[in-house]
Amino acid sequence: MSKKLKVRKRYLLKATIEFMERIRFYLIPTAQGRIKWLKKHNKFAYIGEHVHYQPRKYPTDSKNIKIHNNVAIASNVEFTAHDIIHFVFDGQEGKRTYKEYEGCIEILDNVFIGAGTRILPNVKIGPNSIIAAESLVVKDVPEGTIVGGNPAKVIGNFDDLKKKRKMYSDSHQNFNNSKLWDEFYRKE
Repeated sequence: MSKKLKVRKRYLLKATIEFMERIRFYLIPTAQGRIKWLKKHNKFAYIGEHVHYQPRKYPTDSKNIKIHNNVAIASNVEFTAHDIIHFVFDGQEGKRTYKEYEGCIEILDNVFIGAGTRILPNVKIGPNSIIAAESLVVKDVPEGTIVGGNPAKVIGNFDDLKKKRKMYSDSHQNFNNSKLWDEFYRKE
């Protein structure tokens, strides 16, 4: 049976301050406003230029995360740069003995990360890559690839999708909602 470990008052004060900061961050209405706040408060190890950050929360261990240039991070993306298994081991010992496992996450230039994705420790996301929505990224993402799934695997090529989207953009230049619905029903 595990023993109860005491929490220091200093830790509780720090946690309370962090909680209040997180509420303030959550209430920032735009992705650009959230990036501005994250940079101003120096929350990440590095944030480059032209970064879009839709998540309403930032990671506890954001100092272990670097986000380079021209990166779009969709809503509900989570970065996990640590685990808490040490809590269980410490409980068995009855005292703080084990160190929290930590790792780094780096997102290089020209990356899109889809909604609901989770990225685990010690992962580097290569330049010109896309991570599909709801993916679990447990290992490095090669340059120029599209990955998706749980665990994420290569499912496509960045440059191929870029060409398809260029053709789409050119052919849908003057589309409005009515034309989009027409196209939608035509595929049936």
